[in-house]
Amino acid sequence: MTPPHLGPTLGRLETVPALERPDLLAGPVAAALRGWALADRVGVVEIDPAIADTAAMSEAYDLPMTTGANCVVVAGRRDGEERVAACLVRADTRADVNNLVKRTLDVRKASFLAMDRAVEESAMEYGGITPIGLPDGWRLLVDPRVLDIEVAVIGSGVRRSKLLIPGALAADLPGAEVVEGLAG
Repeated sequence: MTPPHLGPTLGRLETVPALERPDLLAGPVAAALRGWALADRVGVVEIDPAIADTAAMSEAYDLPMTTGANCVVVAGRRDGEERVAACLVRADTRADVNNLVKRTLDVRKASFLAMDRAVEESAMEYGGITPIGLPDGWRLLVDPRVLDIEVAVIGSGVRRSKLLIPGALAADLPGAEVVEGLAG
């Protein structure tokens, strides 16, 4: 049964409660959902992994780009200490890595975390990294425009599925920091 807030479909996506299909979730994502009081409001949908990238998926499943929210991982150093953050931004925007993210992390230079490190440290697949189940020590920065998405399509930790959550729930994710101007 689909959670009532999600409705039976979004575009051409058929959703089921995420915890009913742990096979469609990366291990850390399933574990985080099991421990999150709001997990019953999260749906999952199986997709073709070949079209997991936001633009291709939006086209294939008749979704506007404004329903997607991308999670990018950024790192920087200050005084020899590495600072890592996952940034959740609407798919039709880009994280302001060189200015706002850099200032928020209080680092001299911020850049995207190398793909192999992001995959290894998150235990999630590239292209499926999600703000749910992030490693301890990573900050979660959320652009406020994500909160306005009625049903946001985000990663599930694997490329063969996506999570659907009310955008407003992004502010309630463990450790979430809503940062005005995070994306442009």
